[in-house]
Amino acid sequence: MTTSPARSPRLLLIATGVLVVAGVILLTVPHTQSAPSASAPPRAAAPTSHPSASASGGRTGQASGLAPAPASTASAQSASASALPPHGEGTAGDAVIHKSLEDAWPADLAADEERKLLAAGRGLLRADATGIGRAKWPAIFGDPDQAVAPAFATARFRIQAAIARRDGSPNKAVVHLVWAGTDRGGTYTDRRITDRYFTRTSTKGASTWTPQPRT
Repeated sequence: MTTSPARSPRLLLIATGVLVVAGVILLTVPHTQSAPSASAPPRAAAPTSHPSASASGGRTGQASGLAPAPASTASAQSASASALPPHGEGTAGDAVIHKSLEDAWPADLAADEERKLLAAGRGLLRADATGIGRAKWPAIFGDPDQAVAPAFATARFRIQAAIARRDGSPNKAVVHLVWAGTDRGGTYTDRRITDRYFTRTSTKGASTWTPQPRT
């Protein structure tokens, strides 16, 4: 009976020690498990920044790739618009119009043939628009006394540019004319376009260019 009181303190000490060890274990286990969860957000957050940067770079690349096309189109349209002088420029712009015709249709006739065609084409246009010189081409304008009244006044009639070129055959030609004039209503308009067609005819070894009626 003397031994039981001595054993009781020892049992209490052992039980207390076990509880302390168990408490320490319980405290350390949640702490070690929570460490990965604290470090997880940085790993998850890192990839999210790369797609956004890549998408931004993709949009920038597309914009820089597409931007030159509208710019070049606008530049081409601007250059085309500026190739000719503005309406109402007067005689100062005639040389530019003439050069634009020559650039569009390179010469393909002998110089003497082109001179003859240009003289005839200019005369025909003047006769048609103003009535002056119609008697020279009765096959084109008919009887001068029954001809249609001229639609344009002589005073402000002006041929701005003219070229003569072949019309698909060595024996056919067309004279391209750009001109200005005031109609009977008093309206002045420049850069009008008229084409006069000719065919080559030969008589006794000599060739001439004959104008064709307008259709």
